[in-house]
Amino acid sequence: MIKILTIIGARPQFIKASVVSRAIKNTDGIEEIMLHTGQHFDANMSDVFFNQLGIPQPHIQLDIHGGSHGEMTGRMLADIEQAVIEHKPDRVLVYGDTNSTLAGALAAAKLHVPVAHVEAGLRSFNMRMPEEINRILTDQISDLLFCPTDTAVNHLQQEGFAAKPVKVLQVGDVMQDAALFFANHALAPAGFDVKPGFILATLHRAENTDAPERLASIVDALNHLHTEVAPVVLPLHPRTRNVVAKLGLLLNVHLIDPVGYFEMVWLLDHAGLVLTDSGGVQKEAFFFGKACVTMRDQTEWVELIDAGANELVGANGQKIIDAVTRNLGRKVQDTQQLYGGGKAAERIVSELMSRGINGF
Repeated sequence: MIKILTIIGARPQFIKASVVSRAIKNTDGIEEIMLHTGQHFDANMSDVFFNQLGIPQPHIQLDIHGGSHGEMTGRMLADIEQAVIEHKPDRVLVYGDTNSTLAGALAAAKLHVPVAHVEAGLRSFNMRMPEEINRILTDQISDLLFCPTDTAVNHLQQEGFAAKPVKVLQVGDVMQDAALFFANHALAPAGFDVKPGFILATLHRAENTDAPERLASIVDALNHLHTEVAPVVLPLHPRTRNVVAKLGLLLNVHLIDPVGYFEMVWLLDHAGLVLTDSGGVQKEAFFFGKACVTMRDQTEWVELIDAGANELVGANGQKIIDAVTRNLGRKVQDTQQLYGGGKAAERIVSELMSRGINGF
């Protein structure tokens, strides 16, 4: 029996883990222990995802949230290390690019437990993003790198991974697995009464929320779009809401609380366009055939730019307004199966089984 310790802590990781955990459950000879760091801890950001996605409650529940990046990562590292020592997994499985990702990978690597990284090889080439640091370091200490795209594989090859004792695999994107599996479970957010064709916005990246000028420019653009172009629906992360209030900015849009995955799927399906600074939401827009405008200076998902499905505008207010106005209502199609066609979880579990105990 192969024992996998899965480390999760943030909303996108819950969604990714749901499809991989389902594939693990349906496979003989492999056992999963799930550890939730607590990085997203309130009911709207965490519990609702477990309930909706059918993920078993974590075997290990930490309560680590808030504080600086270093403080959070350090506390996670210490507690995850104890969990690895206690449960003696054959492999640790981490997802994405959060502090939970890096802490899980570091704890395992220091105890000589092999690490598998789902969403390996992504690069924004912006070292000011904490996510970029997390993903680069996690890749460096993983021996099984599950890449979602050919671009991600190329990044690792350019960084010399072909000469390292690791395995790099293009398995597709587990987020597409989730989108396809859960599409029929979509639910409108409670009390939602905005007509279809609205602009669905998300805003949480530190590069925007921690830069007052960028945030003010984005807020002005959102307000203009809401008044002059189409209703803007913004599920607002608690941290971003606090930053906006602290800076004295006024958001004149349809503000709603963070939503569960099924509600987010519904919003994506009924939106006329997606405006975001999230990595995952850029892909989710694509999965549901919606044009996306991304309020960042770089993106890890360059194939969406190349395919004409996504447009980068940074935090420039006029560029945001122009791109949204130009793309609102435009449909996009996945003619090239850029993300694996919904089979990523099966490929990941098959490879975990073939690697066996201790990575061999």
